[in-house]
Amino acid sequence: MKEFIQKLPKAELHLHIEGSLEPELMFKLAKRNNIQLKFKSVQEIKDAYEFDNLQSFLDIYYEGAGVLLKEQDFYDLTWEYLERCKEDNVKHTEIFFDPQTHTDRGISFDVAFNGIHQALKDGESKLGITSHIIMCFLRHLSEEEAFKTLDQAIKHKDKIIGVGLDSSEVGHPPSKFQRVFDKARELGFKTVAHAGEEGPPEYIWEALDLLKVERIDHGVRCLEDDKLVARLQKEEIPLTVCPYSNIKLRVFEKLEDHNLRKLLDKNLVATINADDPAYFGGYLGENFEGTQKALDLTKEELKTLAKNSFKASFISNELKQKYYKEIDSL
Repeated sequence: MKEFIQKLPKAELHLHIEGSLEPELMFKLAKRNNIQLKFKSVQEIKDAYEFDNLQSFLDIYYEGAGVLLKEQDFYDLTWEYLERCKEDNVKHTEIFFDPQTHTDRGISFDVAFNGIHQALKDGESKLGITSHIIMCFLRHLSEEEAFKTLDQAIKHKDKIIGVGLDSSEVGHPPSKFQRVFDKARELGFKTVAHAGEEGPPEYIWEALDLLKVERIDHGVRCLEDDKLVARLQKEEIPLTVCPYSNIKLRVFEKLEDHNLRKLLDKNLVATINADDPAYFGGYLGENFEGTQKALDLTKEELKTLAKNSFKASFISNELKQKYYKEIDSL
């Protein structure tokens, strides 16, 4: 099954580029930028990657991002992720980029963005991996701050396909950002949002009705609301599910308890993604392998998940059909 999973063409739609910062690269960049980390070794960082909930993860996530200062740092971060994509036969990736994580530290939007964008361009020409950038607003910050970030993004409009909403979900409903999402859509950005991970199904309703999103990131709590499930089925709203992340952040106790198969059984457009792989212990291939084993997914179910990843992506229909045929041929 491992070989079959490796051969499956895949798209990744829920990946925070800052969350792919491996401990080894964190140390390398800290040294290069003369930054003193509170960790004394790579192993000490790995040992710290035990989380009680989303917030305990975010605390260390934002600290780790502190080593990213220069354009080259963001390039190296993105390039390492793309090399992993190549290993896992990821043909297309739509990465999340959190500008406020960097601008709040005094790093300019352009420095961070240009490094990431250049690596993605090189990824297409050198590795054959296509990509899109989705700029996320941090929901624990204010709507006013989100508007400032949107203003900074406008000059890069041709390189940013959409906007998203991430960070601490509890206590920060999608409705808090309705006006900034309205503005983003007016400007021509596609919209997605994290909802229904730690937050309730009501947050998924808000993301659909108020933010008018085209995809729900996570969305695993939708099964608590039959009307919501019926709507997601009817409108074919994709869910970008992150199995390893859900276990690491205690959304489910163990992988065998995950509801991914139930989502598939209800004909929802569920996909598998890695979220923050450096912190959660697995890139896309490992998420596929671990989930297949835990839930005893069949080859047909794995094919469905791979097809869903392209169906839910923002690539052309022509490209989607090409990848469907490749998947069917396996």
